[in-house]
Amino acid sequence: MDPISRSPNERPRLGATAHPDGTCEFRVWAPRAEKVEVHIVAPGERIVALAPEQRGHYSARVPDVRPRAQYVYRLNGHTERPDPASRFQPSGIHRPSEVVDTAFPWEDASWRGLPLEQYILYEIHVGTFTPEGTFEAIIPRIEALLELGVTAIELMPVAQFPGGRNWGYDGVHPFAAQNSYGGPASLKQLVNACHGLGLAVVLDVVYNHLGPEGNYLADFGPYFTDRYRTPWGPAVNFDGAHSDEVRRYFIENALDWVTDFHIDALRLDAIHAIYDASARPFLQELGEAVHARAAQLGRGIFVIPESDRNDSRIIRPCEQGGYGLDAQWNDDFHHSLHVLLTGERQGYYEDFGKIEDLAKALRQGYVYSGQYSAYRRRLHGNASIDLPGRQFVVSAQNHDQVGNRRLGERLSQLAPFEALKLAAGLVLLSPFVPLLFMGEEYGETSPFQYFVSHADPELIQTVRRGRQEEFARFHWQGEVPDPQDEQTFLRSKLNWQLRGNGSHRILCEFHRELLRLRRSSPVFSRLDKEALEVHCLPEKKLLSVRRWHDPHQTLVAYHFGENTLEAELTLPSSGWSRELDSEDARWQGKGGGMPEQFGSIGRMTFRLPARSFVVYSKSA
Repeated sequence: MDPISRSPNERPRLGATAHPDGTCEFRVWAPRAEKVEVHIVAPGERIVALAPEQRGHYSARVPDVRPRAQYVYRLNGHTERPDPASRFQPSGIHRPSEVVDTAFPWEDASWRGLPLEQYILYEIHVGTFTPEGTFEAIIPRIEALLELGVTAIELMPVAQFPGGRNWGYDGVHPFAAQNSYGGPASLKQLVNACHGLGLAVVLDVVYNHLGPEGNYLADFGPYFTDRYRTPWGPAVNFDGAHSDEVRRYFIENALDWVTDFHIDALRLDAIHAIYDASARPFLQELGEAVHARAAQLGRGIFVIPESDRNDSRIIRPCEQGGYGLDAQWNDDFHHSLHVLLTGERQGYYEDFGKIEDLAKALRQGYVYSGQYSAYRRRLHGNASIDLPGRQFVVSAQNHDQVGNRRLGERLSQLAPFEALKLAAGLVLLSPFVPLLFMGEEYGETSPFQYFVSHADPELIQTVRRGRQEEFARFHWQGEVPDPQDEQTFLRSKLNWQLRGNGSHRILCEFHRELLRLRRSSPVFSRLDKEALEVHCLPEKKLLSVRRWHDPHQTLVAYHFGENTLEAELTLPSSGWSRELDSEDARWQGKGGGMPEQFGSIGRMTFRLPARSFVVYSKSA
């Protein structure tokens, strides 16, 4: 059988594969080259021809090449480029690739992953999470995240990018863990440590584009197409001539992360920028390959895309005409909540602003499920009401919604302390998979701004102009922080000492209590949109959410108004006990005065202070 035609799980590995006998197999897809050689740069120096194979592949097994050897590919006798499937770029994106020893002393043999329902995500940018900005520096912080109630960390992209500071979405070596973060061995140490303490690891991967600097894929083959355009230039070629091998490249990348690095889930960046008109979509093929590998490994592994299409087909089963992916980020929930907390209506926020929007997000998932979007000037979305809560990831903050502001302000800079508690209550007690952005739990005050470290002066100017133009529809006035300036990066680092001080400490304890309640409650721990009723009083800015799992029930009343509210709600039964009041003095509140018990059946009077919520529960 032609080895290239087999399933992704069985194909020969792209890149450099070191063998115990001291040989190394090099394999590259380069249909645009008539001749391909591997140039071993160090130790020693030699050039070895690669044999052509079917469909533009070249390979050779070269003796006396061991891990840490450095190499490049020579195309047509003169053009030298790093390996498109390099596993490590020790000196950066333009320099030689390094042969990596994939062996690692893993200690997580008993790890089987977590059910998606148990994921409490905590999004981390490696470079700004700690002063050191490395994979290993995260390890001492794991205990604090576990104590908080986090069950999974989500790393922003770590594929090799230009320079030493970047959000990660300018990566050009998808297989190589960033050298300035510590490289592949350090990433494995982090994953191993997380698994040892029961923490899952999610990795953000970018399959819709590569960065503009150091992107040499086009020298090897038709990885890109002019048939479609993206915000970053030509689209990745997922459905044109030679697209089988392009798909293979990215699917093998996904399988590498979950196999060699023991990653538990992949977050797919902006799949709305993946253009694919094929009968069998790339995203479906990718999901099937990852799920098949998960079955082989005996671990739960998930694929969680980001999409602004509000298209439920992405997460519907393949047998229902969907792509079969596991869950997706739900921006509608964020936008609904953000506008209620801040009053902002610029840009895409113009589509939101009513408390009914948040009510619909809680009931259904998408707010826009086929109706007209003023921002898009067209009908938008389809129905998601029948999809389970575990298939939606929700947040009050994330890297996009913070970092894509002109000044990168967090919610702590846009809304009062009471609103931060209210946001936490909506997200963490929702019937969805919650995500916290690093530092959110204690009200981090440093911004998270957009930063790069490109080397090309013309590209740097293009990025600066692009950021300024990007904010035009938001009507934000003033200068945009210079992405290239190192101070922009340094300003974005967390101030960990805040976590134990004053209001920051109280907010952190409040998040911990909410997560304890979510974990211990038979109702809140079930991500069930079916056993849920949502009522809202728009004129009073009151939202009440009743959920149940026989014989248990919960009732949460959220008040978004700026003044104390008195309102009545109908209770279906008696015997309600107060679980949490965001206005308790313990949480730096003014004392909400809500009773500890409600024993009557019928209408209950609520007296809720501004931007507060209260939780009641009952059993039988």
